[in-house]
Amino acid sequence: MEQEVKLTKLANCAGCGAKVGAGVLAKLLDDIKVHTDPNLLVGFDKSDDASVYKVSDDLALVQTVDFFPPIADDPYTFGQIAATNALSDIYAMGGEAKLALNIMAVPKDMPKDAVHEILRGGYDKVYEAGALITGGHSIYDDEPKYGLAVTGFVHPDKVLTNSGAKPGDVLFLTKPLGIGILTTAAKADLVDKPLMSKAFSLMTTLNKAARDVMIQFNVHACTDVTGFSLMGHLLEMMQGSDTEAVIETGDIDIIPDSLEFARMGILPEGMYRNRTFAESAVDAGDVELALTDCLFDPQTSGGLLIAVCPEDADAMFEALKKAVPSAQRIGMVEAWQGGKRIFLK
Repeated sequence: MEQEVKLTKLANCAGCGAKVGAGVLAKLLDDIKVHTDPNLLVGFDKSDDASVYKVSDDLALVQTVDFFPPIADDPYTFGQIAATNALSDIYAMGGEAKLALNIMAVPKDMPKDAVHEILRGGYDKVYEAGALITGGHSIYDDEPKYGLAVTGFVHPDKVLTNSGAKPGDVLFLTKPLGIGILTTAAKADLVDKPLMSKAFSLMTTLNKAARDVMIQFNVHACTDVTGFSLMGHLLEMMQGSDTEAVIETGDIDIIPDSLEFARMGILPEGMYRNRTFAESAVDAGDVELALTDCLFDPQTSGGLLIAVCPEDADAMFEALKKAVPSAQRIGMVEAWQGGKRIFLK
């Protein structure tokens, strides 16, 4: 490489921690007139992961876009993470990724080799997903950013949304939590290389295997857990489904070092935004504050949050154990009684 570049030093926020807060985003979209189309199966009205447009009785297009500033210093790793994260929205809808377009912003003085490695990381992950990159768009910017616009296919009758959960459903999660806290600690050089390697491995693991498992079962709702945190994305699912959730926090896989950093007060800015958005709807009970901080931690390229009918829960759990980084059975969906939407145990 022409010269070593530490990408995270060029960014104010890392990964999905740079997302505009869910509450702020809702206000920005408020009062925008939404046009209707009978073939638009999923729009942005319920904060879903991607849009879905019916083309025929057997085919619907799934479209999404996602990009962010560096969460890794190594350009190739950053490209892989950004691409993995963007593809995840297609999988959360039950779709299969087909085409992708690069979205890139780079400083004028960034070494060409570094730019090449970011793109190579993205290409490798897209090809691993069985999709194609067919072009894209790039601009100059003082802060580097990279991501993808992705198009996928899904059968119109098999679309999964974040608003279909039903009382009695069992909730599953497919990756550990704590990435946002860990990357914040890494900026202060508090994380050793083996632990960061583990974090990068999680962030570059496609949710394709989780998707391939869940479509074999009677899944009612799904979303991927990213910048709005487990609590933020779960709240959107419960609001969209008009239900509530009881969460067994002891069954959630949290990276142990992340919990320790949370106890030390090392927390990303996005965690506070997520609390502002979702905390009023969460009954935390006697759960430790640091643990709840981890539940509000913004994830980058996190796992899928899945609501499946109780009759299929055991079988899907066994299948997920063989396919995903961390199969977790974390709680139940119940009929909303009014008031809080999420209850932590």
